[in-house]
Formats: sequence, C-alpha cells, structure tokens
Amino acid sequence: MPRPLTPETLVYGLAAAGDPQLSPDGSRVLYTLAAADRGSKKQSSQLWMCGVDGADPRQITQGGERNGSGRWSPDGRAIAFVSDRVKKSGLFVLPADGAGEGRELARHAQPITFLAWSPDGSQIAYTTAFDPDNPDEIDPPEGAAPPVRVTRRIDYKQDTRGYLNDVRSQVYLVDTATGDVRRLTSAPADHFYPRWSPDGRWLAALVPNRNGLHSQLALIEARSGETRLVGPVDGEIAVWAWSPDSARILFAGDTTQTYQSDFFLYDTASGAMRRLTDDLACLPDAGFAPVMPPAQPVWLDDHTALFHAMRAGRSGLYTINTETAAISEIASWDAVHAGLSADAGARHIAQGRADLGTIGEIAVYDRETGATTIITRYNAEALRDAPPAQWERLDVTRPDGLSVEAWLLKPPDFDPAKQYPVVLDVHGGPNGFYGYAFNLVQQCLASHGFLVVYSNPRGSGSYGRDFTMRVIEDWGGADCADLMAVVDAVQQRPYADAARTGIYGYSYGGYMTAWSIGQTDRFAAAVCGAPVFDCESFYGTSDIGHVFGAQHFGGTPHERREWYAAHSPSTYAHRAKTPTLILHGEADDRCPIGQGEQLFTALHQNGCEVEFARYPGGSHLFLRVGPPTHREDFLARTLAWFQSHLGGPA
Repeated sequence: MPRPLTPETLVYGLAAAGDPQLSPDGSRVLYTLAAADRGSKKQSSQLWMCGVDGADPRQITQGGERNGSGRWSPDGRAIAFVSDRVKKSGLFVLPADGAGEGRELARHAQPITFLAWSPDGSQIAYTTAFDPDNPDEIDPPEGAAPPVRVTRRIDYKQDTRGYLNDVRSQVYLVDTATGDVRRLTSAPADHFYPRWSPDGRWLAALVPNRNGLHSQLALIEARSGETRLVGPVDGEIAVWAWSPDSARILFAGDTTQTYQSDFFLYDTASGAMRRLTDDLACLPDAGFAPVMPPAQPVWLDDHTALFHAMRAGRSGLYTINTETAAISEIASWDAVHAGLSADAGARHIAQGRADLGTIGEIAVYDRETGATTIITRYNAEALRDAPPAQWERLDVTRPDGLSVEAWLLKPPDFDPAKQYPVVLDVHGGPNGFYGYAFNLVQQCLASHGFLVVYSNPRGSGSYGRDFTMRVIEDWGGADCADLMAVVDAVQQRPYADAARTGIYGYSYGGYMTAWSIGQTDRFAAAVCGAPVFDCESFYGTSDIGHVFGAQHFGGTPHERREWYAAHSPSTYAHRAKTPTLILHGEADDRCPIGQGEQLFTALHQNGCEVEFARYPGGSHLFLRVGPPTHREDFLARTLAWFQSHLGGPA
C-alpha cells in the first residue's frame, strides 16, 4: 500500500522551484527555490541556477532566509535580487558566476519587489511601498501607542497588506554603479511590474484602482517621472509588452471588468488604441497581483508576439499577429504553467509548472524542436514514495446545453470493487477555475482514501467571456445546479458512496459550501473556508465588496435588498443540519472574519454540529503565504473532519 500524502509531507516535504529566468544567451536558468523547514517551521528561499537542460544545478545565494526576484542584467554578466539579509529588505547585485554574496544597491523598511534592468544596464527599476506621512521610513518610538487611523478613501485596506490609507507602491530607480536611488512616481496609487521600453526612455507599469478590480497602464518617462494613463479607469489590464521599436504596446485587458481579457494595440505617439480580438478563446495569464507577477508577452518580430494563456484549465503558448489579429496555438499541456521568460532569441521559454502528478518544478519549451522538458526534479522522490492521486476527466451536459468540465481524483491504490467516500471541492472566484494542477487539499484527501471531484461550473474563467459572466447576479443559482449535477454524475458510479459525500470550498467555494448546507441535506459533512456568508455585510466590510459586490450582485444593498437576502447563505443557515468545520484567517480583508463568525453563530444556535478554527494574522491568501504551521493545520483539520464524518474505503 502506498504511503499517503500527509499534511506534514505536503507542507515540509515538497519544495517549490519558481520564477525561472533565462539568461540572455539561453544557456542558463535562474530560479527561486523555496521550502519550509521541518525543524524551525520557517519558510526560506534561495536563488539557484542550472543549465537550460537542467544540468549542474547549484545554489548561488547563501545569506538571509528569503532571497528571490532574481533578474539577469541585459549583458548576462550580473544578477539582481532581493534579500532579507539586511533589516527589512535589500536590493543586491551578484556576478553571474555566483562568486561572492552580492553588492548592496538599495535598502528599504518594507519589501522591495518587481525588479527590472534598464536596457543599457545602468539602472534597475523596482517598487516598494511609500508612506507620504513617513517618507524617511522611520520606525515609531518604542512603546508608543499606535497612531489613530483616519481615512477618506474607500480603498484604505487590502488583503495581505492590511490598513493602507495613502501608503502605495511606487516606482524607484537605482543607479547600478553609484547606488543612488530616486523615486520616480508619486501619485497616490499602486504601481506594479514596471517594464522598460527597448529605447530606455519609458517604463510601463500596472496601476490598479479600487483594490485591483480595475486597472490602467501608466507610461512613465524615465527622466522626469511624467506619467500618462492608458485605458479607461473602469477597464482592466492583464499583461503587456513593448514592441521592439518602442512605438507600440501590446496589452491584454478590457474596457470594462468582464473577467475575460482581449488584446489591444496602443500607439505611444498618437495615443490611439485598437482592439485586436473580441472574446478571446483563451485567458492570458495575468498572475495574481501583487503576489504572483503576470506572464508578460514576448515580441518575436515587429508584428508577432508570444503569450501564455489558460484554456479550459490547461496551459498553452499562443502567438498573436498584431496586423491580422490571428491567434495561433503553439503548444499546450495537461498542466498549469506560471510566468514566462524567454532568452534573447526567444528560442527557449521557461515557466514554473504543476500538473496532476508534479508540483513546484521548472519547464523549458524549445520553439525550434517543439519539445517541453521539465528540468528540475525536486519533488520526484517524495512523490514516488507517496504517490499523487489517479485522475480522469468527465463532462456533464446541462439542460441548457452547456457542458461543464470536471475532474475526478482517486486514491493511488484505487480498487473499483470498494466503495469510497466522496468530497466535492468548489473553487474560488467565482471567476477562478480549476484544472490540471496539483492541489494540496485535493491530493491530501485523495491519498487518504477519498474520491475528490472538482469542476468548472458556469462563471469559471478560461472558457470565454459568455461562460464566465453567467454567474453575475446568479450566485447560488445555475452555478450551484452545475455543481450538484457533477456530484450526481459521480455518485452514479458503483464505487462512490452517495451516503458519505462531503463538500469543501474556500472563498466563493466557501460561499457555495455555506449555501449548499442551507439548501440540501445531501452532504454528510462540510468544510467551509473563508466564506461569503452574508452578501450585505460582505459588501460593506470586504476590501473589494463595494466594487465586486455591486457588480456581481447587481447593485448596492439598498438598491437590491431582496436579491442580497435571497442569495445569502445567512438567510437559510437556520435550516442546516450538516456537521460543518469553518476555517478562517483572522486578518482576512477579502472575506473578513466576520463572515465566518456569522456562520458559526448561526449554525451553533441552530444546534448544528460546528467547529470554528481561526488563524491569527491569516490573510485571505494564508494558504499560500502564511506560516507553514498554519498551512499544515488547515490540511490536517480538513482531513480529520472528513475522516471522522465520512469514514474511509469500505
């Protein structure tokens, strides 16, 4: 019998190689290797380098606990990176041969992010938070009471960042020879991911507004800091890239927020913007601002650019012709890739990779041969000893003709003669999506004897604009019916025990979990993570509720009070009988802890079996960025709840 993937193994036994960067000559790959230590229970990361074929891997940073954001100089002779080896955050430059520990260029009291070398190598652009009330980054006097917080702006807080008021990420330039630092931007808005124009005159940076639900592109003159914004304020920017002649910018986004990007071409001289596509069949990879950078396109010639996008939960490389707007698929995988780095000739493309059998590795695609090579094997041994789940794809056709894609994970030692408990996993968003990726919760449950089914009901991304917009103003409606139909399809199988079926979800998945237990008794157990429980209080307390809620719910609470009540799990929770575990970060600003508190109170007072686990300091994304001990606890509690209420194979 294979060993299961325990919570301890998933958190401490797997490493994560990511953010790969190809050297300009295409011979080497620089990447960050992160891991959680079993002894110290701390997360650490160091920079590593290997050949483009994975040969000769070696660690090139030693000092500090967190090193990352490694970026090659244009001539390939130096590497810039960020490290915590100095107080708070420092920017360093290291010879590309890895000799020495790096020369410090800049230091800040808060994290330095998103490094970008100028084309001539004389400057590095980066971003860090700037507080207009504390421009010199002076620590408060020891023992002083926290200052009173007063704001007039609606985006005064943000998940993972907490209370912000006017503190926003600004673009800085540092001279690589002298270390002289200059702040380039000052508008009271975030500036992320600066990218130099090939002629070195301009930078283009993402400027989100309303806590990232909308965004524009800022074109910043490198000498003066003079800035102009591209795109409407109610639009959205996903990815972008300068043309080789610096005269145009190709970007993916939209003129309104539709959760599906199309391509546009912007002329920097005239300011003219031309739409190239309409309802693109794939979804360009915008990353997850500000945690995960976007996979920026790469121009191959004057009229062709290569980009990474998702289609039906799987990654692919595509090209777009900016004259004809023709889209061509170059490669696709039953996997989910992240980021995109190309060498000077764009022969090789390096990306992070996860699939249903691997996680945390680096893949390199060769455009000349068409071959994809996974060049790292950090988790091969661990996943050989404790193998991932078996899996299969299934489609469920709905009465209105829509086809809903789903995946079924089975235990590694699956025996069709046995009966297994079933867990439905509902993704977040609701415009997120699942696919061919290694999910820790899913793999933990499957390897311990559960069938895990997950799907992309209407509203999910990566299926085009019409599909993803079908959830607007219909939470708990056809989206829920899609999910129940998927469960029905699985329960028809002789090895699925319908009487021992559970539901799990986080964020919007938490909403759907809380909603479902108030609508049906078909689930024998539920685990509800960071839910939207009451739509009206979510509107007023979430960092994005005033924008996201108004769009998804069709207006403000006073305009649509009946809708808010009819679609809130809080309205129906008094009917719930399903034993429920609630898991929630106490510093969650996206789905604030009050949502979980309301659910707990409603179920407890109703006499329903309920348990509430709270994670101090945990943001909405603590499963990605929180302490390893909290991540392990989350997995262990989820597993234990389903084991105690659903049992195992029979």
